[in-house]
Amino acid sequence: MKKMLKMGFTLVLAVSMLTGCGSETKTADGSEAVKETTADTKGTKGSDTEKTADTEKKETETDETKKQSSGTETATGESGKDVKLGFVCMNLGNPWFVEVKKGFEDACKELGVTGMVVDSQYDVDKQVSDLESLINDNYNGIMISPIDQNATSALIDKAKDNNIAVSCVAQSQDNADMRYIVDEYEYGSIIGENAAKWINENLKDQEKVKVAIISQDNVEAVIPRGDGVQETLEKMCPNVEIVSRQAGDTPEAGMKIIEGVLQQTPDLNIVAAVNDSGGIGGYQALVAAGFTGDDPVAVFSGDATDEALNAMKEDNTIYRGTVDLNPYGAGFESAEKLFEYVKNGRPTEQEDIYLKPVAVPLKDLLDGTYKK
Repeated sequence: MKKMLKMGFTLVLAVSMLTGCGSETKTADGSEAVKETTADTKGTKGSDTEKTADTEKKETETDETKKQSSGTETATGESGKDVKLGFVCMNLGNPWFVEVKKGFEDACKELGVTGMVVDSQYDVDKQVSDLESLINDNYNGIMISPIDQNATSALIDKAKDNNIAVSCVAQSQDNADMRYIVDEYEYGSIIGENAAKWINENLKDQEKVKVAIISQDNVEAVIPRGDGVQETLEKMCPNVEIVSRQAGDTPEAGMKIIEGVLQQTPDLNIVAAVNDSGGIGGYQALVAAGFTGDDPVAVFSGDATDEALNAMKEDNTIYRGTVDLNPYGAGFESAEKLFEYVKNGRPTEQEDIYLKPVAVPLKDLLDGTYKK
């Protein structure tokens, strides 16, 4: 009997030892834990340890292959859908920036990234706050049209320290990774030249040609544009008299300025605006005062927005010229550049792309020479 009991105990012990190898255990809450394997695989060809290492190597190689073959994989491991690009605009009341916004948003859609546009409404404090919000929300790339680059400079540095790609459009942010900018004085000179050619063709015998300039002198970086308009007119037209130069680059502000000028100078001849937005307001004020294309009166501006071009196409119009800067293209290409920086890394040196002003006199628009 004792012999039988001893044999039974030995059998139970043997079974227990066998089931202990490679067994699945339960945690305290009854769930299955990770499968355990005995460590005694020494000298065994094709052991579990060797298989596990080989499997992990193959999985790693597969992951790397996937990353290299993926067209939307970024340098930081982010796919296009995970990328966030923001545009902090100085003022969407300006039709030129509306076109920039469209280009930026269309590029974001094409790239498959999140795009956010914020209107700072010409408020420097608001722009600083808007920019800070995008940085804190971990945007990957930010484009800005700075109202006062000195006010936003420190935040631009903070963004770059956080590896956020930064660009600017229209007005310069000198410490941005990329600038999509215009030579402001050159731009103003072309607006002024457009007006001067018309004056010399139509009003050269007039003793005084009275000109009102609607500037953007409220933005420091754009003051040279107004200088370009004024100095070019004075150089090319000796009979020009500048009767007013005031800042107002929205239609409402431009209209108010010219209404006021007409009270003091009812025989005003020329409105030369540094952008279409102010020019449209000046045009509306002159039309409301009864001026037509038969009068020695003209409006010139810059940006070639749809609003300005449509005004130029009106019958017997006094809107006689603008300048094209392709704002849609600026917004689109800026978004593409930011995405490139997010994918491949920010540039080691600042990149500059210059907007190219192209004069659009009325005759070129009407005869089809100019096509937007």
